[in-house]
Amino acid sequence: MGVIGRVHSWETCGTVDGPGIRFIAFLQGCLMRCQYCHNRDTWDLEGGKEVTVPQLMEQLVSYRHFFEASGGGVTASGGEAVLQMDFVKEWFTACKAEGIHTCLDTNGLIRKYTPVVDEMLDVTDLVMLDIKQMDDSIHQNLVGVSNKRPLEFAQHLAKRGQKTWIRYVIVPGFTDDDASAEKLAEFLAPMKNVEKVEMLPYHELGKHKWEALGETYPLDGVKPPPKETMERLKAIFVAHGLNAMY
Repeated sequence: MGVIGRVHSWETCGTVDGPGIRFIAFLQGCLMRCQYCHNRDTWDLEGGKEVTVPQLMEQLVSYRHFFEASGGGVTASGGEAVLQMDFVKEWFTACKAEGIHTCLDTNGLIRKYTPVVDEMLDVTDLVMLDIKQMDDSIHQNLVGVSNKRPLEFAQHLAKRGQKTWIRYVIVPGFTDDDASAEKLAEFLAPMKNVEKVEMLPYHELGKHKWEALGETYPLDGVKPPPKETMERLKAIFVAHGLNAMY
Protein backbone atom coordinates (compact mmCIF):
# COMPACT_ATOMS: atom_id res chain seq x y z
CA MET A 1 0.00 0.00 0.00
CA GLY A 2 1.21 3.52 -0.81
CA VAL A 3 1.42 6.54 1.46
CA ILE A 4 -1.79 7.59 3.20
CA GLY A 5 -2.50 11.31 3.21
CA ARG A 6 -4.83 13.36 5.37
CA VAL A 7 -6.90 15.64 3.16
CA HIS A 8 -9.25 18.32 4.43
CA SER A 9 -11.00 18.85 1.08
CA TRP A 10 -10.40 19.42 -2.61
CA GLU A 11 -11.50 21.91 -5.22
CA THR A 12 -11.98 20.72 -8.78
CA CYS A 13 -11.73 23.91 -10.83
CA GLY A 14 -9.61 26.40 -8.89
CA THR A 15 -8.26 29.45 -10.69
CA VAL A 16 -6.20 31.30 -8.06
CA ASP A 17 -3.68 28.68 -6.85
CA GLY A 18 -1.34 28.42 -9.79
CA PRO A 19 -1.61 28.84 -13.56
CA GLY A 20 -4.75 27.81 -15.43
CA ILE A 21 -7.60 25.71 -14.08
CA ARG A 22 -6.44 23.45 -11.25
CA PHE A 23 -7.45 20.56 -9.04
CA ILE A 24 -6.45 21.66 -5.54
CA ALA A 25 -6.02 19.29 -2.61
CA PHE A 26 -6.11 21.06 0.75
CA LEU A 27 -4.01 18.85 3.00
CA GLN A 28 -4.74 18.67 6.72
CA GLY A 29 -2.45 20.11 9.37
CA CYS A 30 -0.45 23.30 9.87
CA LEU A 31 2.12 24.50 12.41
CA MET A 32 1.69 28.21 11.75
CA ARG A 33 -1.06 30.14 13.52
CA CYS A 34 -1.70 33.00 11.13
CA GLN A 35 -4.02 35.58 12.62
CA TYR A 36 -5.70 35.98 9.23
CA CYS A 37 -5.92 32.25 8.37
CA HIS A 38 -8.88 31.55 6.10
CA ASN A 39 -8.59 27.77 6.57
CA ARG A 40 -8.62 27.66 10.37
CA ASP A 41 -10.26 24.24 10.30
CA THR A 42 -7.17 22.68 8.67
CA TRP A 43 -4.81 23.20 11.64
CA ASP A 44 -5.57 19.93 13.44
CA LEU A 45 -2.92 17.37 12.46
CA GLU A 46 -5.29 14.49 13.12
CA GLY A 47 -8.27 15.92 11.24
CA GLY A 48 -9.38 15.44 7.66
CA LYS A 49 -9.98 12.16 5.91
CA GLU A 50 -7.45 9.50 4.95
CA VAL A 51 -6.87 9.29 1.20
CA THR A 52 -4.50 7.30 -1.01
CA VAL A 53 -2.86 8.65 -4.15
CA PRO A 54 -4.94 6.37 -6.44
CA GLN A 55 -8.11 7.68 -4.78
CA LEU A 56 -7.01 11.27 -5.34
CA MET A 57 -6.05 10.54 -8.95
CA GLU A 58 -9.48 9.00 -9.48
CA GLN A 59 -11.08 12.26 -8.35
CA LEU A 60 -9.13 14.47 -10.73
CA VAL A 61 -8.94 12.38 -13.90
CA SER A 62 -12.31 13.53 -15.24
CA TYR A 63 -11.14 17.15 -15.09
CA ARG A 64 -7.94 16.54 -16.99
CA HIS A 65 -9.21 18.08 -20.23
CA PHE A 66 -9.86 21.35 -18.39
CA PHE A 67 -6.27 21.34 -17.08
CA GLU A 68 -4.77 20.69 -20.49
CA ALA A 69 -6.91 23.29 -22.26
CA SER A 70 -6.07 26.03 -19.76
CA GLY A 71 -2.42 25.25 -19.01
CA GLY A 72 -3.41 24.18 -15.50
CA GLY A 73 -2.80 21.12 -13.37
CA VAL A 74 -2.87 20.15 -9.70
CA THR A 75 -1.90 22.07 -6.56
CA ALA A 76 -1.06 20.70 -3.12
CA SER A 77 -2.20 23.32 -0.61
CA GLY A 78 -3.45 23.29 2.96
CA GLY A 79 -3.18 23.55 5.82
CA GLU A 80 0.47 23.00 5.05
CA ALA A 81 1.39 20.50 2.36
CA VAL A 82 5.03 19.96 3.36
CA LEU A 83 3.91 18.34 6.62
CA GLN A 84 2.91 15.43 4.35
CA MET A 85 5.76 15.61 1.87
CA ASP A 86 5.92 11.82 1.37
CA PHE A 87 2.30 11.92 0.22
CA VAL A 88 2.88 14.99 -1.95
CA LYS A 89 5.91 13.33 -3.56
CA GLU A 90 3.93 10.18 -4.38
CA TRP A 91 0.96 12.19 -5.69
CA PHE A 92 3.10 14.48 -7.82
CA THR A 93 5.04 11.50 -9.16
CA ALA A 94 1.73 9.97 -10.31
CA CYS A 95 0.72 13.28 -11.87
CA LYS A 96 4.01 13.68 -13.73
CA ALA A 97 3.61 10.15 -15.14
CA GLU A 98 0.33 11.41 -16.64
CA GLY A 99 1.86 14.65 -17.92
CA ILE A 100 -0.03 16.80 -15.40
CA HIS A 101 1.53 20.07 -14.17
CA THR A 102 2.24 20.12 -10.40
CA CYS A 103 2.31 23.05 -8.00
CA LEU A 104 3.24 23.16 -4.32
CA ASP A 105 1.58 25.93 -2.27
CA THR A 106 3.57 26.18 0.97
CA ASN A 107 4.68 28.38 3.86
CA GLY A 108 8.11 26.74 3.68
CA LEU A 109 8.24 25.57 7.29
CA ILE A 110 10.58 22.63 6.65
CA ARG A 111 11.57 21.19 10.02
CA LYS A 112 14.24 18.79 8.75
CA TYR A 113 15.98 18.48 5.39
CA THR A 114 15.82 14.81 4.52
CA PRO A 115 16.23 13.40 0.98
CA VAL A 116 12.45 13.42 0.50
CA VAL A 117 12.46 17.24 0.41
CA ASP A 118 14.39 17.32 -2.86
CA GLU A 119 12.64 14.19 -4.13
CA MET A 120 9.34 16.06 -3.72
CA LEU A 121 10.75 19.18 -5.39
CA ASP A 122 12.09 17.09 -8.29
CA VAL A 123 8.48 16.31 -9.28
CA THR A 124 7.22 19.84 -8.57
CA ASP A 125 6.89 22.16 -11.56
CA LEU A 126 6.11 25.29 -9.56
CA VAL A 127 6.46 26.33 -5.92
CA MET A 128 4.22 29.08 -4.56
CA LEU A 129 5.97 30.17 -1.37
CA ASP A 130 4.23 32.35 1.21
CA ILE A 131 6.64 34.73 2.89
CA LYS A 132 4.72 36.37 5.70
CA GLN A 133 7.16 39.00 7.00
CA MET A 134 10.93 39.57 6.93
CA ASP A 135 11.10 41.02 10.46
CA ASP A 136 11.20 37.98 12.74
CA SER A 137 9.55 39.64 15.73
CA ILE A 138 6.60 40.81 13.62
CA HIS A 139 6.50 37.40 11.94
CA GLN A 140 6.22 35.65 15.30
CA ASN A 141 3.45 38.00 16.40
CA LEU A 142 1.54 37.50 13.15
CA VAL A 143 1.86 33.74 12.68
CA GLY A 144 3.24 32.36 15.96
CA VAL A 145 6.61 31.03 14.76
CA SER A 146 9.98 32.32 13.56
CA ASN A 147 10.59 33.09 9.89
CA LYS A 148 14.00 31.35 9.98
CA ARG A 149 12.91 28.13 8.29
CA PRO A 150 10.71 29.68 5.58
CA LEU A 151 13.56 32.01 4.59
CA GLU A 152 16.00 29.07 4.55
CA PHE A 153 13.57 27.24 2.26
CA ALA A 154 13.42 30.24 -0.07
CA GLN A 155 17.20 30.16 -0.31
CA HIS A 156 17.14 26.41 -0.91
CA LEU A 157 14.74 26.91 -3.82
CA ALA A 158 17.02 29.59 -5.25
CA LYS A 159 20.04 27.27 -5.09
CA ARG A 160 18.04 24.59 -6.92
CA GLY A 161 16.85 27.07 -9.54
CA GLN A 162 13.31 25.94 -8.70
CA LYS A 163 10.60 27.89 -10.50
CA THR A 164 8.97 29.92 -7.73
CA TRP A 165 6.21 32.45 -7.19
CA ILE A 166 6.32 34.41 -3.95
CA ARG A 167 3.04 35.19 -2.20
CA TYR A 168 2.94 38.16 0.15
CA VAL A 169 -0.25 38.94 2.05
CA ILE A 170 -0.73 42.67 2.66
CA VAL A 171 -2.13 42.84 6.21
CA PRO A 172 -2.83 46.32 7.61
CA GLY A 173 -0.67 46.94 10.66
CA PHE A 174 1.63 43.98 9.94
CA THR A 175 2.91 43.96 6.36
CA ASP A 176 1.55 47.09 4.68
CA ASP A 177 4.51 49.36 5.47
CA ASP A 178 7.27 50.35 3.08
CA ALA A 179 10.08 49.00 5.27
CA SER A 180 8.66 45.47 5.26
CA ALA A 181 8.23 45.46 1.49
CA GLU A 182 11.73 46.88 1.04
CA LYS A 183 13.30 44.11 3.14
CA LEU A 184 11.45 41.43 1.22
CA ALA A 185 12.34 42.97 -2.15
CA GLU A 186 16.04 43.11 -1.18
CA PHE A 187 15.91 39.47 -0.11
CA LEU A 188 14.25 38.31 -3.34
CA ALA A 189 16.02 40.48 -5.90
CA PRO A 190 19.10 38.21 -6.34
CA MET A 191 16.95 35.08 -6.75
CA LYS A 192 16.76 34.33 -10.47
CA ASN A 193 14.25 31.53 -9.89
CA VAL A 194 11.54 33.91 -8.62
CA GLU A 195 9.21 34.59 -11.54
CA LYS A 196 6.85 36.94 -9.76
CA VAL A 197 5.60 38.30 -6.46
CA GLU A 198 1.87 37.87 -5.92
CA MET A 199 0.65 40.57 -3.55
CA LEU A 200 -2.52 39.30 -1.88
CA PRO A 201 -4.75 41.89 -0.20
CA TYR A 202 -5.83 40.80 3.27
CA HIS A 203 -9.47 39.69 3.59
CA GLU A 204 -11.59 38.18 6.34
CA LEU A 205 -13.48 35.62 4.25
CA GLY A 206 -12.40 32.86 6.64
CA LYS A 207 -13.74 34.61 9.73
CA HIS A 208 -16.82 32.37 9.86
CA LYS A 209 -14.59 29.28 10.26
CA TRP A 210 -13.08 30.69 13.44
CA GLU A 211 -16.55 31.48 14.77
CA ALA A 212 -17.79 27.99 13.86
CA LEU A 213 -15.05 26.59 16.08
CA GLY A 214 -16.14 28.85 18.92
CA GLU A 215 -13.05 31.05 18.61
CA THR A 216 -12.54 34.79 18.31
CA TYR A 217 -11.20 35.97 14.97
CA PRO A 218 -7.98 37.85 15.89
CA LEU A 219 -8.21 40.54 13.21
CA ASP A 220 -11.90 41.32 13.59
CA GLY A 221 -12.56 44.79 12.22
CA VAL A 222 -9.39 45.03 10.13
CA LYS A 223 -10.27 46.21 6.64
CA PRO A 224 -8.57 45.22 3.37
CA PRO A 225 -5.74 47.53 2.27
CA PRO A 226 -6.75 50.31 -0.15
CA LYS A 227 -5.56 50.29 -3.75
CA GLU A 228 -3.19 53.16 -2.96
CA THR A 229 -1.32 50.93 -0.49
CA MET A 230 -1.13 48.06 -2.96
CA GLU A 231 0.24 50.36 -5.68
CA ARG A 232 2.80 51.92 -3.33
CA LEU A 233 4.15 48.53 -2.24
CA LYS A 234 4.09 47.19 -5.78
CA ALA A 235 6.33 50.06 -6.85
CA ILE A 236 8.91 49.01 -4.25
CA PHE A 237 9.12 45.47 -5.66
CA VAL A 238 9.25 46.73 -9.23
CA ALA A 239 12.07 49.12 -8.32
CA HIS A 240 14.12 46.06 -7.34
CA GLY A 241 13.52 44.43 -10.70
CA LEU A 242 10.79 42.07 -9.49
CA ASN A 243 7.62 41.22 -11.38
CA ALA A 244 4.97 42.19 -8.82
CA MET A 245 1.20 42.02 -9.26
CA TYR A 246 -2.06 41.86 -7.33
